[in-house]
Amino acid sequence: AAEWRRGRRSTTPDVLARHGKDESYHPSVPPDVVAFPKSTADVSAVARLCHDRRVPLVPFGVGTSLEGHIQHPYGGVSLDLGSLDQMVSEFPDDMDCRAQAGMTRSAVNAALRHTGLEFTVDPGADATVGGMAACGASGTTAVRYGTMRDAVLGLTVVLADGSVIETGGRARKSSAGYDLTKLFVGSEGTLGIITEVALRLHPQPTAVAAATARFDDLDDAVAAVHAILLHGIPVARCELLDAPTLAAFNAYNKNDPAFRPQEVTPSLFLEFHGLSDAVLKEEADLALEACVDAGGRDVAWASDEAERHKLWAARHSTYYASCALKRDGKAIVTDACVPISKLAEVVRDTAADVEKMDVVGPIFGHAGDGNFHCILVYNDDDPPEYLERLHDVSARLIDRTLAAGGTCTGEHGVGSGKKKYVLRERGAAGVAAMAAVKHALDPQGIMNPGKVFDAPS
Repeated sequence: AAEWRRGRRSTTPDVLARHGKDESYHPSVPPDVVAFPKSTADVSAVARLCHDRRVPLVPFGVGTSLEGHIQHPYGGVSLDLGSLDQMVSEFPDDMDCRAQAGMTRSAVNAALRHTGLEFTVDPGADATVGGMAACGASGTTAVRYGTMRDAVLGLTVVLADGSVIETGGRARKSSAGYDLTKLFVGSEGTLGIITEVALRLHPQPTAVAAATARFDDLDDAVAAVHAILLHGIPVARCELLDAPTLAAFNAYNKNDPAFRPQEVTPSLFLEFHGLSDAVLKEEADLALEACVDAGGRDVAWASDEAERHKLWAARHSTYYASCALKRDGKAIVTDACVPISKLAEVVRDTAADVEKMDVVGPIFGHAGDGNFHCILVYNDDDPPEYLERLHDVSARLIDRTLAAGGTCTGEHGVGSGKKKYVLRERGAAGVAAMAAVKHALDPQGIMNPGKVFDAPS
């Protein structure tokens, strides 16, 4: 605590504002002070200090969350974990590693390049592995490799009183007591602060190819996805983009001389990983045949590595491309996930709502696991009635998602933005059980209060 007071903190207004605002439309709600720990011991010392004084404590990675996770409605301390950015250990023979929580996804893979292994969860943003674990993140590769709940083998966690626990282990399975790792993955900093993450790794694929397929309507594109999955074809990425997304995509990337404009029609972006070119071609041909059978056309290959990277870099820009559809655009980001058999219906009805309500709302997502995003765009010049229509589209989307047996958030987490929907999705008894777990681990309620569910009065 003494070292923290001597300079490893900041109360500069710009720094405070930065640590109270993520990439969402939620306003900045800054902390009173930002602390910059350099080790788990530092995090423990700050947690003890906050616990003794009943001061709220909110962890911060790089601020790429999308649901107001890092807002400070009760003030307190933002704990910036950016200096915890080292690889702790590598175990190539066992295909796992341990990284500090502030290490970004790209930094982890750069450090692992010499091993021939990679960390496969790809949310698009270059988020920290601690933040990805805390939010239960996934992304474009989840259809093949799973989400952070599958990738995390164990954690180092600092609890509210400053005590440090280790969860999980390097064994691939265990029946030893409660699964505390799964408890903390997705807990959004409300139960403890993750300082190290043990990660499951995968071999870098020997052969990789990507393809695009065009469709005349969204229903046909989703039908193709359904067919690919039902046939057991191991697709590594399976992304759906509607026509407005492709229009935004083209406009946003038009100044890049290497970018090839995409046809403005519902499309699938696919990627395949194989042990050899021959195996990959066989699997990819089956997937593309399924696309054609569903009404797909103009199938185009991108087997060149540079071309593939450009394709996926452009895909990952779709959030920013959508926001750019309006001057100084901001967005309400939806994150619905439904059973695959319900995806076509929910996406179709959402697209109809966007058109009927006359709002800007491109739709894209990870169709291979039923997760899609409608990016509802606005700016400060829009009248209140427009914003009401946006929120109505969002509410109706979540209504039909829950009715279809889905979830209000597939990968972004709850934060402050989706609390009311968690109550509907999990029920009062379910939320009460979650609150009881939080009270047991954080009886003073200092850990990221007001997220996932309301803080007690």
